[in-house]
Amino acid sequence: MGSEPSRRKVLGIAGAAVASAIVSKTRAAESNASDRSPAEPFGYCLNMSTISGANLNIVEEVEVAAKAGYHAIEPWVRTIDDYVKKGGSLKDLKKRISDLGLSVEDAIAFSPWVIDDDAKRASGLESMKRDMDVVAQIGGKRIAAPPIGATDRAVDPHRAAERYRTLLELGQKMGVLPLAELWGFSKTMSRLGEVALVTIETGRADASMLLDIYHLYKGGTDFASLSQINGGSLHVLHMNDYPAKPDRAHVSDANRVYPGDGIAPFKEILPMLRDIGFRGYLSLELFNRDYWKQSPLKVAKAGLEKMREVVKKSLA
Repeated sequence: MGSEPSRRKVLGIAGAAVASAIVSKTRAAESNASDRSPAEPFGYCLNMSTISGANLNIVEEVEVAAKAGYHAIEPWVRTIDDYVKKGGSLKDLKKRISDLGLSVEDAIAFSPWVIDDDAKRASGLESMKRDMDVVAQIGGKRIAAPPIGATDRAVDPHRAAERYRTLLELGQKMGVLPLAELWGFSKTMSRLGEVALVTIETGRADASMLLDIYHLYKGGTDFASLSQINGGSLHVLHMNDYPAKPDRAHVSDANRVYPGDGIAPFKEILPMLRDIGFRGYLSLELFNRDYWKQSPLKVAKAGLEKMREVVKKSLA
């Protein structure tokens, strides 16, 4: 990264602040489902993994998202923690996000809430409680609940549902909704049907899945299965694409590419999401090392353009 211009020049921080302040009301209006067009019925969100190779702080990440034109962000809690450790104020961060016309639709954290080990699960719940508090303080609405610790060994799905219900009860108290996240390499929540069982068996109307194009493919779910769920209960979907090679068995997070640059059947997926009532946010989540070597603003802009292009083409 040393050959690139200075951070402030790359990010255009001052320009981003002014431009985003001007368009903040417009962006906020566009992000409301009722105000979106049939051609683009979804909101657009930036998951900060996409630009994490630049090692920006959370304020710089927020400014990249705003300047690139996103409606919302999906920050990682550990980046927020680093900001606080260096003297940053969560109150100031919340105001900064709001002033730039963005919302925090979800946040990424890793607490072992689903595992069978009672002591570790209890510790995981305490960690999740703390993370939820951080997210709430910056105006966040939701937090990811991936099956961390249940990737190499299976957890009984009904027990997983009981534990997710406990997590939802905690989230109700904290004002932050945990989303049961599908991980294609998990032995517990790798397929759409498995995660659907976990959410349905909670018996709670607020139960919700966090799905991902790459992980649905990695776990072997047929995308046609999306027609079986209520899209209105989905809030965020991780948007990405995957190449033909490596094959399903060997493809990894690092192989994810911009939407439209791989082989994901978006002309099947996106109309289906629209038709089942999904009006949430497509959140660009990539871990591509080649993208990490580039300007974060360039990557964020390219990602948004690719998402909008594939949405318009698929829904035409």
